[in-house]
Amino acid sequence: MEELGRRIGRALEPGDVVVLTGPLGAGKTTLTRGIGEGLGIRGPVQSPTFVIARTHPSLVGGTPLVHVDAYRLGAAVELDDLDIDVAHSAVIVEWGRGVAEYLADAWWEIEISRQTGGRGVDNACGEIAVHTVELDADAPRTVTISRRP
Repeated sequence: MEELGRRIGRALEPGDVVVLTGPLGAGKTTLTRGIGEGLGIRGPVQSPTFVIARTHPSLVGGTPLVHVDAYRLGAAVELDDLDIDVAHSAVIVEWGRGVAEYLADAWWEIEISRQTGGRGVDNACGEIAVHTVELDADAPRTVTISRRP
């Protein structure tokens, strides 16, 4: 996830908005850490869950990174209240689907999925069983990147 993030970070420009979607533990913050490395920002990149947003200036005279966690936001207007300098920053919004789209006319959406367990028929008798898979850092992910709208 970090290597993918580094590649994305090297391509981002001021005004780019990236919405990250995926379950808890999917790698959203890890991807953002790599994006920060690709941008050459001052770190460390940590989840902004409790502070909502962190701004990381560039160490190389490039684009700063604004890292937002929209999980606790109730509406897009709350994101607007953060007064994010979208025009001059690369903005990464975790849990931002349905909220962050109001920051820009066009944005990147990155959806990360991973297997976390499931339910299914366990035997020929049709009994339902719950199967769980441990969450580990090396579990495969599926990443879908799309340009919106």
